[in-house]
Amino acid sequence: MLDFGSQYSQLIARRVREQGVYCELVPGTTPWPALEARRPRALILSGGPSSVYDPGAPLCDPAALRSGVPVLGICYGMQLLAQQLGGRVQRGSRQEYGPATLEVDDPEALFRDLPGELPVWMSHGDTVLEAPEGFRPLAHSANSAVAAMGDGLGRYGIQFHPEVIHTPQGSAILRNFLYGVAQLHGDWRPAAVIEEAVAAIRRQVGSGHVLCALSGGVDSAVCATLVHRAIPGQLTCLFVDNGLLRRDEGRRVEEVMHRHLGIPLRRADAEDAFLHALEGVVDPEEKRRKVGATFIAVFEAEARRLTGVDFLAQGTLYPDVIESTSHDTVGAQRIKTHHNVGGLPVDLRFELVEPLRYLFKDEVRAIGTALGLPEDMVHRQPFPGPGLSVRILGEVTRERLQTLRAADWIVVDEIKAAGLYRALWQSFAILTPLQSVGVMGDNRTYGNVVAIRAVVSDDGMTADWARLPYEVLARMASRIVNEVPGVNRVVYDVSSKPPSTIEWE
Repeated sequence: MLDFGSQYSQLIARRVREQGVYCELVPGTTPWPALEARRPRALILSGGPSSVYDPGAPLCDPAALRSGVPVLGICYGMQLLAQQLGGRVQRGSRQEYGPATLEVDDPEALFRDLPGELPVWMSHGDTVLEAPEGFRPLAHSANSAVAAMGDGLGRYGIQFHPEVIHTPQGSAILRNFLYGVAQLHGDWRPAAVIEEAVAAIRRQVGSGHVLCALSGGVDSAVCATLVHRAIPGQLTCLFVDNGLLRRDEGRRVEEVMHRHLGIPLRRADAEDAFLHALEGVVDPEEKRRKVGATFIAVFEAEARRLTGVDFLAQGTLYPDVIESTSHDTVGAQRIKTHHNVGGLPVDLRFELVEPLRYLFKDEVRAIGTALGLPEDMVHRQPFPGPGLSVRILGEVTRERLQTLRAADWIVVDEIKAAGLYRALWQSFAILTPLQSVGVMGDNRTYGNVVAIRAVVSDDGMTADWARLPYEVLARMASRIVNEVPGVNRVVYDVSSKPPSTIEWE
């Protein structure tokens, strides 16, 4: 898959893997000889923020488009396919963003066995006015005369996004390309990554010693287990208690991880250091930088007490990489910095070991299950690296942390009691910087406002707000107001991603 900077490039890759087809992402401008050396069975051209007619726009090696390898261009990828093969692309009279109806003109190939009208998700300002010679329009929408095109010889383009949940038949369209056009076989499974990851860790580390950043979440747990399997006796796990964790989290990490992994585990109590670094900080990006810098400083201090540690293992995932605009994404817009990706200092003395860097959360969970990790660990909801610091809007203090911990405990407790925990991608509380007037008993109050966030998602790249039962919301609100001192109002977030993010900061 050729990546031209779309925020959803990795999501396309995930959808392909869901079909049992393995794919790798490479920069979109990769020369054809380098691509050919990988023996590709198909090429997918991703979307991107550029316009194909702009000077300096990232382009595909023309040899790749004429190689005979099946090609699917998505959004910018379709425009690039059209432009580079002699078609015409220009700025549309109006931007097409959001839901649209696709009218299928040719039901073969990509649209085989699908309805003649399909709901799709559009996100483009440019449009293909003329398909290249040899191509014919396959579908149109109200604002795109050529919303899909193909030459019948393996090269296709679609203007909409099949990878997002807002295109319900998107997976079927991708499957038609992968199986019908490219004649691929769905025999790849996430568990196949285990052997490859173990071999890669052995090659990278050799006889060296690895320090693993252990949080107790599924990402770091699977990362630690893979490293331990690859180089037993060469791994030490370090759990940094940054004071930004949920209630009883530190105790659970020590009890569960040490018992199930059976590897050396060190704990660093660094709450004072993190709170000092965050003192007076309100900007979310600055919070992430401060947490990241302190995290690395604590690691370096602890590592000095060990001998021969040259590697730092982290449970970095694909969404972390794309949202931080790392070096291997082309032209992408930064959304937010992840403390274990974009916050690393240039003089970091550790060499990073990131065996999960090109995997999605559901794939990591599948690997965790295959590795024999306990179910409650494998299916634990994601938790941000900077912890509760990015769920407190405004300055982080011990008092505000105590308030948020108590509210968050109630949210999760009620979600679990209702049997909804596994059905949700994330559910948590946010402490806002707002205060509101309230009445408790006969007294006027001026207390904190707590927000509740619960979303459903397949991968975290897109998400929709969860339609929680009113009675569950009512119990959470009642308990928070009555059990958490200083809170007199609870609100529920009904925003989806996009346009919002899952976390508030």
